[in-house]
Amino acid sequence: MFDPEIAEIRFGTGLSPALAAPRSVQDMLAGLTAPDDMAQRFPIEPYDRFRKRITDFNAARRGIRRNRGTEAEAEFQAQRKTISRSARAAYGDFFRNSLLRRIESTTGLRERLAFFWEDHFTAHGKVMIARYATSPYTEEAIRPHIAGRFEDMLIAAVTHPLMLHYLDQMQSVGPGSTLAQKAARKGNTRGLNENLAREVLELHTLGVSGQYQQADVTQLAELFTGMTLDRSLAFEFENSRAEPGAETVLGRSYGGKAADLADITAALRDLARHPATAEHIAQKLARHFVADSPDAELVDAMRRAYLANDGALMPVYEAMLTHPASWQPDAQNVKLPVDFVASGLRALGIGEKTLARTREKTLRDVLYLPLQIMGQPWQKPIGPDGWPENNSHWITPQFLAARLQWALLAPQTLRRDLPDPRDFAQAALGRRLPPEVAFAAKAAENRWEGVALVLTAPAFQRQ
Repeated sequence: MFDPEIAEIRFGTGLSPALAAPRSVQDMLAGLTAPDDMAQRFPIEPYDRFRKRITDFNAARRGIRRNRGTEAEAEFQAQRKTISRSARAAYGDFFRNSLLRRIESTTGLRERLAFFWEDHFTAHGKVMIARYATSPYTEEAIRPHIAGRFEDMLIAAVTHPLMLHYLDQMQSVGPGSTLAQKAARKGNTRGLNENLAREVLELHTLGVSGQYQQADVTQLAELFTGMTLDRSLAFEFENSRAEPGAETVLGRSYGGKAADLADITAALRDLARHPATAEHIAQKLARHFVADSPDAELVDAMRRAYLANDGALMPVYEAMLTHPASWQPDAQNVKLPVDFVASGLRALGIGEKTLARTREKTLRDVLYLPLQIMGQPWQKPIGPDGWPENNSHWITPQFLAARLQWALLAPQTLRRDLPDPRDFAQAALGRRLPPEVAFAAKAAENRWEGVALVLTAPAFQRQ
């Protein structure tokens, strides 16, 4: 069943003329538990460090307000601009290093899984420099858990400050809480915000077809009250906001007289181990890596592996990688734009030496903006359900034209000495090189046109 080229294209980040493809399924799985060398080579600061930028930015804003009309106001204005400029530059580095991890990796499955789980637990900042915090969130809440138990990743993501910020958890107050009663005495209303609870049930765990009711959403939202943020977007648990008493979710009771974060994590662990969650995760992984409509036996094997191992993810990945349906020769899935761009750069050998010295404006014009035009602005899906998985979403005249434009312009911008198209076709597609693509590469009038023909060929667009 195993094929190294299919392994690198379908489950990794694409064939490379310089880096060897995995030799076996065991090789692929071992890469997930090996030291994370890509994170070491291309670092992304964790959220706790990034949050210092938010703290400093907010302090500068307060200084501006307190010193309106004085000489000190200009000093705080300058501080705010410097912090904002630094955060934008860091965001550019996050983008560059995320691409480099894909391009330079010998464990491509790790990079693909990090993206998959980041998308599963979509979260991004909505105001000011918090908008740049998704990579630090992923580095802290997602990447360390991709080879562990799903429940640990679930807890890390759902209780993470960026997730609470993204889904407006700081607006949620228990109707019977001390804070709500105090507000009522002043004629104000403070109540539940069910965003986080609804997405945990619908997107993160049970799935849209999971057997839960509106009452479960409300009770889970009440259980979540108490989780909030301070002004620097740091996590806080405030008993004064928490709904008193026990809450019942899917027939199980959590909590009691005093609100406690441990009751929230207990509920999340139970949701993670629910049979509907096993089905949802198995379906979503198989759809992402194998096909829009994955083989039912493949999904069932992954579901059973999940349940038999209390949500440990390594057995689920192993079940996927050892099932015959995962190794069908014909590629079923269209590459997402970020997969297309990264695998194109990888096949061209455009890596650290090139991107490290590429100007920020060039990176924006040749990589960042084209992803937007292809329909996938980096780390900014439209809603909390992440990016669409179905091929039909990505195969449109507009999006395909954007891919063609990128294939014509980006390679020659980033690499002056383009390879012979015949050699590039072989390097990019290996034994999957169709005769018609080989002929087109050979017949191309020049190198940049021949490279573009290979990059836009259906054989390269699928994985």
